[in-house]
Amino acid sequence: MKPNNSTVETIDDKQFHQLGSHLLQSIEVALEAADDALDLDLDVERQGGNVINIRFRDRSVIVVNTQPPLHEIWVAAKSGGYHYRWAGTLASPLWLDTKTGRELLSDLSEFASAQAGQAVNIKLLKS
Repeated sequence: MKPNNSTVETIDDKQFHQLGSHLLQSIEVALEAADDALDLDLDVERQGGNVINIRFRDRSVIVVNTQPPLHEIWVAAKSGGYHYRWAGTLASPLWLDTKTGRELLSDLSEFASAQAGQAVNIKLLKS
């Protein structure tokens, strides 16, 4: 799905790696902060640099990983599997679901909230 704005910047492999790394770091930091604040009993584990496994108290898991050959971010949650494609600019990063057009961090916050049983808000760290 293409975003409605025509200002999408094409990214190369190096930029994808940098953006993906920043995204995963942002997710880790947000979840650790939520865990500390809300006592969610989360286990956030990075695997191989490009995969995050988020284990919840009820033993459910969310997996977030980068797919460098496709320049996509994939998310597997209780509610299903999702693929997010770059749709932003370097100044305003944006990843949109290839089927629904929904934004990655908004979806991930929703998935994490559902699986944690409490509101979890995940935002990008300031660069």
